[in-house]
Amino acid sequence: MSAIDDLKQTMVRLRAKPGGCPWDQEQTHATLVRCLIDEVSELIETIDRGDLAHMREELGDVLIQIVFHARIEEEAGNFSFEDVARDINEKLVRRHPHVFAGETAETPEQVLVLWN
Repeated sequence: MSAIDDLKQTMVRLRAKPGGCPWDQEQTHATLVRCLIDEVSELIETIDRGDLAHMREELGDVLIQIVFHARIEEEAGNFSFEDVARDINEKLVRRHPHVFAGETAETPEQVLVLWN
C-alpha cells in the first residue's frame, strides 16, 4: 500500500461513525476553510524563509486538507481523491502539449502562448 493509500485510509477511519474522531466527523468544507488558509499560509512562510526542514511538514499539512475535502465529497458520492488526482494529471498533460503532444516551446513565453 502506498503512503497516499495509507493517508486516505487514515482519513476514512477518522471520519468513521462510530469509532472515529468527533471533531473530524463534524467538519464540512465551510468549517475547514480556515484550516486550509492557515496551512497554506504556513507553507508560504517556510518557502519565504527557505526553511526546507519544515517545508515537507507543511506540504503534508496542505495535502491532508485536500484529502479531507475530497473525502467529504466521496462520502457524499460526488467524487474521490483519485478523481481529483486524475483531473489534475489530465490538465497537466493538456497544458503541456510541448512535452506530451509534439508541439514546440523553447521558452517560458512560448509555453504561455500554447496555454492560451
